[in-house]
Amino acid sequence: MHPQRKKRLHLILFLVLAVASAVGLAMYSLSQNINLFQTPTQIANGEVPPGRTIRAGGLVVEGSVERDQQGLGVTFRVTDGQSEVPVFYDGILPDLFREGQGIVALGEVNTEGLFVASEVLAKHDENYMPPEVQAALEQAHQDGKAQMEAAAKEASY
Repeated sequence: MHPQRKKRLHLILFLVLAVASAVGLAMYSLSQNINLFQTPTQIANGEVPPGRTIRAGGLVVEGSVERDQQGLGVTFRVTDGQSEVPVFYDGILPDLFREGQGIVALGEVNTEGLFVASEVLAKHDENYMPPEVQAALEQAHQDGKAQMEAAAKEASY
């Protein structure tokens, strides 16, 4: 092989390896920072490993908000219509946060099944609901409707 061709081949191989390494490192870095949306049913079923940062959302259960008397801590429950998950947040809640409201929280589930939120977001007007929460509530409604139809079918036999 000609020395000039050999140099070019080495240069091309080096560039290919460098680009492949850079892409691999970028993909690994991005995979560690993805925050997937999980419903309260998925969290209650144990589909979320403890310590993994996720986004969880649903409706705040009426009568479930309990404020800490000594600090900013707040505990409340979130539901998607099928399951409820307790949430703890230590900080100032958004002005629009209230019971019966759709929220999305960023945080992680601890080993006791409590969702510890680092950020809580509430809807911004009367007509808006985060798309993930809307889809989760619609799916829970469809699942409940299918279960009721199946039970009615069995009862008619």
